[in-house]
Amino acid sequence: MSLINASSLSFATVPSENDHKLNKADLDLTLDRYTDMLTTCPKDKGWVSENLYMYKGFWHFNFSYGVFSLEAMMSMQDTFQAQPTDIYLITLPKSGTTWIKALAYAIVNRERYKNNTLSSHPLLTYNPHKCVPFLESEVFGKTSVYVDGCLSRLFATHIPYSSLPKSILDSGCRIVYMCRNPKDVLVSLFHFTNKLRDKSRCRMAFDEAFEMFSKGVMPYGPYWDHVKAYYNFSLKHPNNILFLTYEDMKENTVNKVKLLAEFLGCAFTKEEEARGVVDEIVRLCSFKKLSEVNKHGDFSEGVPNDAFFREGKVGDWRSHLTNEMTKVLNQITKEKFHGLDISFEVGALVRN
Repeated sequence: MSLINASSLSFATVPSENDHKLNKADLDLTLDRYTDMLTTCPKDKGWVSENLYMYKGFWHFNFSYGVFSLEAMMSMQDTFQAQPTDIYLITLPKSGTTWIKALAYAIVNRERYKNNTLSSHPLLTYNPHKCVPFLESEVFGKTSVYVDGCLSRLFATHIPYSSLPKSILDSGCRIVYMCRNPKDVLVSLFHFTNKLRDKSRCRMAFDEAFEMFSKGVMPYGPYWDHVKAYYNFSLKHPNNILFLTYEDMKENTVNKVKLLAEFLGCAFTKEEEARGVVDEIVRLCSFKKLSEVNKHGDFSEGVPNDAFFREGKVGDWRSHLTNEMTKVLNQITKEKFHGLDISFEVGALVRN
């Protein structure tokens, strides 16, 4: 895979508060085209939204979530055109999405901001979700940050492998996939859900969250099928997809950031490493720094910035799961990931 000049892997403009505001008329028109299809999909109770709908074996939000809806994804499958120079950051919800967005954005934009004072960096003003748009937003043509078609584009998404637009799979673009221990995903999703539920819905109990997660009923889940599909894809196309775990990123952050930069085609030079550029990016994108920046304000209506920052720890599940719950999830993970070299054990190669 050829190297890309880091200065060309950047936004055409600095992100702004208007970048993710969708035109309601355009949104309604797009979603209406797929509403009838939604009625044929199996459904189950949702986490934040009232229901989740199954499509191609995975659960999705309903139309009330606008851009993050099954209808929006269907529209994207039909209309989105990928470019060979695109970069896609793919995760399940609560698997380090905010962090990997910040790291990738800082890496590919480091030339743009290297002569500026650190206080002027967009990540010290904006939520990483503002800096790296979700792919689903592109359906509605509102990602104005990419006004120059010659620039490489950086997107994120939670979409399962089976529902990625064919143009992405055919383009030969770069994909970074990061997964996380399912037990920590469950705990983080549980807390996130209760922060976002509106007043008309009662707080979700952890027993309920555990039961739904174990059945695979979660946004973009089942968890295990989502991870397994991208892992298998990475085995077939190692030059196009980098498969990471949150745990390994936390334990070996500096080395993994260098690996990420190399995969994206803009490896750090020896001079940059000597100047501490890698360490600076790690600090800039640290949980402590990002959570301080995002203490106030809203990412979107009803979604405060601080909802994306709770603990950011590895192993927080130990404070929430009973021994029986742990055994159940460990057994499911062992069966689903049988024969796959996927480990969430920090500092060990033992499969979880």
